[in-house]
Amino acid sequence: MAKLNKPTMYSKFKYISLFLILTSLTVAAQKSSKTIHLLDKDLSQFEKWIGVPHATVTDLPEGTYQSDNVHNGTALGLNNDIKDVFTVNEENGELILHISGEILGGINTKKDYENYHLSTLFKWGDKKWEPRLDAKRDSGILYHCYGEQGAFWKTWKTSLEYQVQETDLGDFIPLGGGTASPKRGKPTAVVRGESKKYNPNSDAYFEANGYINAGSEHDAPHGEWNLLEIYVLGNNAVHVVNGYVVMVVENAKNDKGEILNKGQIQIQSEAAECYYKDLTLTSIKKFPKKIRKQVRFKKS
Repeated sequence: MAKLNKPTMYSKFKYISLFLILTSLTVAAQKSSKTIHLLDKDLSQFEKWIGVPHATVTDLPEGTYQSDNVHNGTALGLNNDIKDVFTVNEENGELILHISGEILGGINTKKDYENYHLSTLFKWGDKKWEPRLDAKRDSGILYHCYGEQGAFWKTWKTSLEYQVQETDLGDFIPLGGGTASPKRGKPTAVVRGESKKYNPNSDAYFEANGYINAGSEHDAPHGEWNLLEIYVLGNNAVHVVNGYVVMVVENAKNDKGEILNKGQIQIQSEAAECYYKDLTLTSIKKFPKKIRKQVRFKKS
């Protein structure tokens, strides 16, 4: 067998340099793909959908459809945010999404996502608008969104909702497609507990086909930031508020009964001023240990 020549110092250096370059590129690629920062000044990763303006909204173009019933009618539509309902401002070096709430609407990611940890900081502003002047301040994070724009109330997509409402952070609502054409049903899921409320200590389960209350409430005082998190793995999801698990959604299926494990993410404007920042999405392959310690999933 022929004896291999020993590599020269130059070739050693070349291979080491190539190894370091490839390693650095791999590490950089891993870091860049690990966490996605969804907010930028232009909301370039989102589409805007603006719903039906209430009759009290002013300074709209002549002939714009308006109604006291904002759940039906003619929506302003895709990327037609003429009242700047959704804007991003920079404050102290941070990008902050400001939602005026003046017209019902949503921004949804252009891409579908699955198996992730969504994290954001959220707080309420002071302004409220018709038709919810006398109601709780309301917003929401919709996940696993699918189908057409405006399927629910001419405004939001068919989806699973992480409720963002005063004293109701982290509640769960499956949103259907009653104003879609043709109409579509709502997604389904099961939740541990009873009486339409999540209870981590219960051995019972019920079908979550309406408004489901969180197991506990952990709202920060008005005007202070709340940490809102959603962990999604397959067709199970965990809602976390300020570090507390408040809801576990299991075995989600779409309106056709198919496994619902991915989709767009949509953030609501719902007649209340509010703010989001540090909106990130991190891929996960399993629920982290801190979640597994707090959650019992239904046995197959």
